[in-house]
Amino acid sequence: MKVLAVVPARGGSKGIPRKNIRKLAGRPLLSYTIDAIEDSKLLSRSIMSSDDPEIMEMSESLGLEVPFVRPGDLAGDKSPTLPVILHALDHFLGKGIRFDAVCILQLTSPFRRKGLIDEAITLMKEKDFDSVISVLPVPHEFNPHWVFESDENNQLRIATGEKEIISRRQDLPPAYFRDGGLYLTKTGILRQNTLYGNKIGYVFGEKEKHVNLDTMEDWNAAEELAAKIYPKS
Repeated sequence: MKVLAVVPARGGSKGIPRKNIRKLAGRPLLSYTIDAIEDSKLLSRSIMSSDDPEIMEMSESLGLEVPFVRPGDLAGDKSPTLPVILHALDHFLGKGIRFDAVCILQLTSPFRRKGLIDEAITLMKEKDFDSVISVLPVPHEFNPHWVFESDENNQLRIATGEKEIISRRQDLPPAYFRDGGLYLTKTGILRQNTLYGNKIGYVFGEKEKHVNLDTMEDWNAAEELAAKIYPKS
């Protein structure tokens, strides 16, 4: 199974200015994702997709391939991920290179446990999933069976559509949320304009390493977390 890892990183960032070239705990943010790539034995090729010269230069200096410049129309604030991935696949297809799946590794979730990528690839091969994502358990108070929606009359209803709420925490079915660490999708599914498909598998991230870099508050929390995960000798 040929798997292409794509690290998408555009130049603009409003919540955390120049986020993708900042240093986190004294290291380039990108270096944490490169650690995860180097930990994998099953990735076939790994690339950076960016429109920004500084990001591309940093990527190459850290050993990550930059085979093209991402077009500007795929690098805006509201540019979705899927066209970025399809652009990368089309680049290689034009050179006669095909991949069976793509592993998306976002810089905004920099701390991944060892073995995560290869566990996801192995699961996809064994179970023939359309996609595999990394997840964490939803805290019971936010379980969808305990979450309400409001209608136009300000009347609450259970988000799952059930008539009766589950009263005991012990009876709640497990629920999970995407932790952002990994999205692995078969190429054929991506060509159907979806990152997920119908058969979605999952691997667990690591709660103690979970962070999503969106605001400066997130960044400061990540600095503290990095100090615990990667203590200086």
